[in-house]
Amino acid sequence: MNDVHTRRILTFPAIRPCESAPPATLLSSLITLSDTISSYKSKSFYSNAQNAKDSLRLVGNILVFLEEIRRDQTGLSCTMVLSLSELHYVFQKLRFLLEDCTKSDARMWMLTRAEKVSNQFRAIFRSIIVALDVLPLDSVDVSIELKELVGLVKNQALNSKLGFRPEDQRVLEHLRSILDQLEHQMVLDRNNLKQVLDYLGISSWTECNKEIKFLDSEIGSERSTPKKSDLGILSSLLGLMIYSRCTVFTMVDGERFANSGDSQESTSGHLIKSLNVDDFRCPISLEIMSDPVTLTTGHTYDRSSIEKWFRSGNLTCPKTGEKVNSSNLVSNLCIRSIIKQYCHDNGISVAESVDNNRNRDTTNTDTGGSVAAEAAIKMAVKYLVDRLVFGTNEVKHKATYEIRLLSKANVFNRSCLVEAGVVPSLLDLLCVKNPKIQENAIAALLNLSKYSKTKKILVENGGLELILEVAQNGLRMEARQHAAGTLFYLASVDEYRDIIGKIPRSIPVLMDLVLEGTDRGKKNALVAIFGLLMYPENHWKALAAGIVPLLVDLLRSPCQHEDLVIDSLAILATLVEKHDGAMAILSSGALHVILDVVGSTSSRAAREYCVTLLLAMCTNGGGDVVRVLVSNSALMGPLYSLLTEGGSRASRKASSLIRILHEFNEKNVSSGMRRPIRFQEQFVDVW
Repeated sequence: MNDVHTRRILTFPAIRPCESAPPATLLSSLITLSDTISSYKSKSFYSNAQNAKDSLRLVGNILVFLEEIRRDQTGLSCTMVLSLSELHYVFQKLRFLLEDCTKSDARMWMLTRAEKVSNQFRAIFRSIIVALDVLPLDSVDVSIELKELVGLVKNQALNSKLGFRPEDQRVLEHLRSILDQLEHQMVLDRNNLKQVLDYLGISSWTECNKEIKFLDSEIGSERSTPKKSDLGILSSLLGLMIYSRCTVFTMVDGERFANSGDSQESTSGHLIKSLNVDDFRCPISLEIMSDPVTLTTGHTYDRSSIEKWFRSGNLTCPKTGEKVNSSNLVSNLCIRSIIKQYCHDNGISVAESVDNNRNRDTTNTDTGGSVAAEAAIKMAVKYLVDRLVFGTNEVKHKATYEIRLLSKANVFNRSCLVEAGVVPSLLDLLCVKNPKIQENAIAALLNLSKYSKTKKILVENGGLELILEVAQNGLRMEARQHAAGTLFYLASVDEYRDIIGKIPRSIPVLMDLVLEGTDRGKKNALVAIFGLLMYPENHWKALAAGIVPLLVDLLRSPCQHEDLVIDSLAILATLVEKHDGAMAILSSGALHVILDVVGSTSSRAAREYCVTLLLAMCTNGGGDVVRVLVSNSALMGPLYSLLTEGGSRASRKASSLIRILHEFNEKNVSSGMRRPIRFQEQFVDVW
């Protein structure tokens, strides 16, 4: 049977049983399926509840008959097998439908589809009647009572008053009224909204957030379909649920749960609490993995990152360098489950599915998806900005957290927040001696700094010094790394690179974070420094601050993430372009470190930066440097690899470096100093 976890809601990928399957196997499978359906009695139905209960009662009665056949069967006729096969097919559809009706994160969407769902129940009942009609009761050796039970089941199915229930109709009308108010930008009827939420049992921030994540995922899937017929209503519901999360639920219960000491936690709960968020980061992107996959080497990466790695022409495991087949990606469901639980417990937002990431780039979503959705977001933003200014610390904490989530989602949300004047208020909160508020505020500013209009507002409101203060003395390491990330986005503007560089402590503060931070903090600081170096006047400031010894020590450190190695090499490659930078790198003893990286890395980007550095060192260090390179027998393999596989710029530099080494070698041979090195032979030996 298809994996039900990969299907979209209200789709029924049922499979007809194989005709060659033994009758006993078919009967056993049907009984197992009936048991599974019966287990839904213990679950909650948020709409179409009566229709679901009628179907469960029907299947329960049929199950009694099936179990009796299994006990006393002496051989099943072809007609009996046909009837059982049809029941199996219909019961699969019923199981899918019941699963959708009990989904705890799709209550709002299922309510809007309540009439369609009731029609599905009617269609399933009609199919059950057809299957029972051809059931040859005279050919099976069962009691008269059981045969009468089958007749009773058929009468139940025929007479069941399946349909669109009045209670569902009433609440759906409330919901439609609310969406209509949003579309016309009217004040929402809070009583109607509360009635809808109460009817669906959405009584907490976490339950509301689950609805948001589900709707967001459905929108991602809908965008990949040709018709996109449901995109408008899905977007409207998403906007409404975001508004509800921000305004109706005043407590983020996920955070409260994470901070409470529950003595009856499960073993997995203790395991999750003992883990660090860095354990869940992809070794390539350093982001929390949304879809972890494991290679044949045993190492786990985020699917999007490793696929990008393979598309770049790398056919090896980034950690081990072993050759792997790019198609051998096995989903690591265990790790994915742990990540989801950890993020839920700690209030961390992480993408629910890679399909959502692959089908939709939320950072490029510059509209709300519908008029109602846009109105809902704007109303939620206005509410939150008011809370930032006039709320207590607890209220401000909730508001900054909601703004952090909103600002991460898409461009439209960011534009609404910026237009509402949220940036100055968030800057004010950076000085509050509350670690949660400070972290949420700087994380929100990091997200908002991706929006072009934010950068100017940040700078004009004195944001640079405030952000640097958080980067240096933030109450939490997470706040410091978010501040470094914000500086990186600000440094994307040439004018601000100059302004930031003129603040004496800016580069030293980022260097301290490289020394003290987590891997994520180190990366944010490194890319921020790299951004500042795009302004040439900042080169000597970085050299004076001691950036070169810091980076060389980082490269020497064992077990560094490859991203950090590449970022460090990129900075050194930028500095080496100027003579004083090249001399500082030479005097730091970086030559042998870079040669070690060339020989050990499987990253083409790292090798390209290394070639840039080695070429500049040869130019500035003369014969002493070239002599060391010529004596390094492992160097030629990577150089010839770049010559044939690298980009045009890298290929040119590799060619120049090979030529320098050839000339040096020939010159020494002609003067009788040493035996010539056969570069092509070395290359073959290396490979």
